[in-house]
Amino acid sequence: MSLWNCLVKCSSKQDLYKVPVRYLNLLEYQSKNLLRKSNVAIQDFCMIDENGEQGLDKFNAKEYVIKAQILAGGRGKGHFDNGFKGGVHITEKRNEITSIVKQMLGHNLITKQTPKEGIPVKKIMIAESVNIKRETYLCILMDRQRNGPVIIASPAGGVDIESVAEKTPELLKNIPIDIFEGITDKMANELAEFLEFKGDLKAKAASEIKKLWNLFVTVDAVQIEINPLVETDDGKVIAVDAKLNFDDNAKYRQTDVFGMEDVTESDPREVEAAKFNLNYIGMTGNIGCLVNGAGLAMATMDIIKLYGGDPANFLDVGGSVKEEQVRAAFKIITSDPSVKAILVNVFGGIVNCATIANGIVGAIKTEPLKVPLIVRLEGTNASEARKIIKESGLDIQIAQTLDEGAEKAVKSLQ
Repeated sequence: MSLWNCLVKCSSKQDLYKVPVRYLNLLEYQSKNLLRKSNVAIQDFCMIDENGEQGLDKFNAKEYVIKAQILAGGRGKGHFDNGFKGGVHITEKRNEITSIVKQMLGHNLITKQTPKEGIPVKKIMIAESVNIKRETYLCILMDRQRNGPVIIASPAGGVDIESVAEKTPELLKNIPIDIFEGITDKMANELAEFLEFKGDLKAKAASEIKKLWNLFVTVDAVQIEINPLVETDDGKVIAVDAKLNFDDNAKYRQTDVFGMEDVTESDPREVEAAKFNLNYIGMTGNIGCLVNGAGLAMATMDIIKLYGGDPANFLDVGGSVKEEQVRAAFKIITSDPSVKAILVNVFGGIVNCATIANGIVGAIKTEPLKVPLIVRLEGTNASEARKIIKESGLDIQIAQTLDEGAEKAVKSLQ
């Protein structure tokens, strides 16, 4: 569960539908690679994937942690489609690693957070086990209410931080950070003391906190959550697990970070849309939507609902859309077999409605539609756009208003 719940209380109003938001998701080993590059203390590890071992022959530890790498929580309590139990295993016997890996690699891991069929495991992390003496919690994140970054810390780590905030709020410290000043030595030491690190460990913890801040700034993160940040029995401070989220607006300068994204678990339609700079989210309805602007997209889905329909997707073509992007959008929408009608709703401000019209006509001539298409165009060059559609001779219904368009889309299904 997201830490944002500690900072923002959501409305209890039940939505008619929920639109998920795409963010860059990294697998655990990728997040730990970023930590390691910033000299944050982590467990040593190596990887095994479908192409074979990557450093296991040189990797030695007293005890090994074998962790399936998927973008879902609850791995330890999950099970595989072959009956094997648990996506996380611990062993002291090196010769057991291969047999455990064989029962994980290439099989679907099913947890409370995966689809019912599970997610295929294509990578496995083999990490050094550490003897944890004590667990703490540390997180740096961007807080809209504070208009900047904050650091949240608790000596009660390894559990849901929401439970700590609710039951023992005195064990939670929330400190705003001056974006220019950063985390000072004084702040880092005070946090280490609050986290109950003693003696030499206090200085080590303070150092790790400052390293995490440097990473936060360097990679344009919006959240770095370490749960737990542990004290080991041999006097070390180690980040055992990490969750990182990034500012999508910084993608242009964080090409290495965003280049690590594993899209194998993503909806292929979303992946294809991203290639054309389209914002697409698949939903459960049967009326496909092509709209410019997120606000108009939400309004369009609301109106479809109002007339008794059910939107099949959220697709925002943006303000600088070109004809080839419109054609790509149509291809993505029609690739969904549940789509039985399509509603185009464009208000041309920056967008030229004629561009949308030419894209629609070109898309249909390339691949004829098998479902009703209703188009409502208003704004810049709307008259010319409607003329383009009319003169195309294609079976396209024109709507003058959004209400009319939604009503026609719903009726076309009957």
